[in-house]
Amino acid sequence: MGKGSVAQLHAGDQTIIDLYLDAIWVEKGLSDSTLDSYRRDLMAFAQWGFSQALTLLAMSDADIGRYLAYRIQKNISARSTARFLSCVRGFYTYQVRENRIPINPTALIESPKQGRPLPKTLSEQEVIRLLDAPDTEDVIGLRDRTMLEVLYACGLRVSELVGLTLPQVNLRQGLVRVMGKGGKERLVPLGDEAINWLIRYVKESRPLLLKDTSEVVFPSTRGRQMTRQTFWYRIKHWAQVACIDSELSPHTLRHAFATHLVNHGADLRVVQLLLGHSDLSTTQIYTHVADARMKNLHMEHHPRG
Repeated sequence: MGKGSVAQLHAGDQTIIDLYLDAIWVEKGLSDSTLDSYRRDLMAFAQWGFSQALTLLAMSDADIGRYLAYRIQKNISARSTARFLSCVRGFYTYQVRENRIPINPTALIESPKQGRPLPKTLSEQEVIRLLDAPDTEDVIGLRDRTMLEVLYACGLRVSELVGLTLPQVNLRQGLVRVMGKGGKERLVPLGDEAINWLIRYVKESRPLLLKDTSEVVFPSTRGRQMTRQTFWYRIKHWAQVACIDSELSPHTLRHAFATHLVNHGADLRVVQLLLGHSDLSTTQIYTHVADARMKNLHMEHHPRG
């Protein structure tokens, strides 16, 4: 660190950092590059603390949380933040051991999830091509078109779609009552387009597919509840008809549902409720998908992209 950077630290913080790095060099025999990365992380943290009138040994878990939020605002990667937390945990564990602080302020702080690949999705134009692929004058084609419309309109899991029953669908109110993972129930709006297709399908196609009094909305050609694998084959077939090259699965339309909502400004917590995610961090992946999409569009269409 240069003199300008050091001047932005509390003097005691510089000493504490040096003592800690000397101690772990002796104890663990860490490489110079690892020690340098630890020093950079701790110095940056101490500099932020200086701006908040806080020393390293005075930091609480809430202060560390605020620093993590600051890193997010600076678009620092989850991988880098996970490395920082590993470093700072070791730092505070050492300070507790040396009786400089009574408790470790990082004890209850979770590392950010990292390394998750972005889910494959479809553009809005590709979704339209896929929805238009089935021949709706055909009994099976009308059923499949309606399934695709409902899947995209509601962001359902494939198991939720094939298991859908008539009592779960309220066309008058335009809602589907979904039983998700762990038996958790949620209400999802259908939208006018999906409602119109459902009305037509229930009137024209469904009665011809049923072999008994089953309440399943989308029976197979055998008149029973369709399996997930069967619908997977159906959606792959229509992707080929629509000339969509993506590795398509029923889950791809669920991803498209969420990504397109975020692209159009939907609140992340609303998307969380619609998808039935118990944890907001699971839904946050769609902000990264949307960001990646915007970057690609910028590179493709901006004259200096």
